[in-house]
Amino acid sequence: MSLKLTISGKNIDVTNALKEHIQRRFAKLDKHFDDTVEAQVTLSVIKDNHNVEATMFLNGGMLVRGEQSTGDMYASVDQVIDKVERQIKKHKTKINRKLRQSGGSLLKEGAESTEEGKDPEIVKTKRFAIKPMTPEEAVLQMELIGHDFFVFRNAETEEVNVVYRRKDGNYGQIEPEV
Repeated sequence: MSLKLTISGKNIDVTNALKEHIQRRFAKLDKHFDDTVEAQVTLSVIKDNHNVEATMFLNGGMLVRGEQSTGDMYASVDQVIDKVERQIKKHKTKINRKLRQSGGSLLKEGAESTEEGKDPEIVKTKRFAIKPMTPEEAVLQMELIGHDFFVFRNAETEEVNVVYRRKDGNYGQIEPEV
């Protein structure tokens, strides 16, 4: 695997020792991939919390993400890498099965899946009209119905967007990118 790693910091100087630790920890994920993988790691410090967000962009459009906050930056890095690796292992069999059906391969066959039992299934489908609104109106509508996310047509871009409630109490918006 060739890992394309981008490390950035907010409210923290990312030292060479910290960069090397992150690179070493990400290198252990090498056994799961055949192709080049992109990863972004963002380190931040807020009060006494050392936060690490890691996002891996895998071939085939899959995204694996982990977030961790502890009192020590190195511990946060280690825990977020463990989270990302668990996600990869959990979904590896399912991903490879789908890609084999389409003739591709994203993950190596060597490592075993730790997930037992059947795959999750869609048990309910909802249909609803999507009306144009601003993201602020969508957040208000989401709050009114008591959900953690809301799908809407952005009145400015005419694209389907999603607003969602973040763990920190703020809101996020997902916009499609073609």
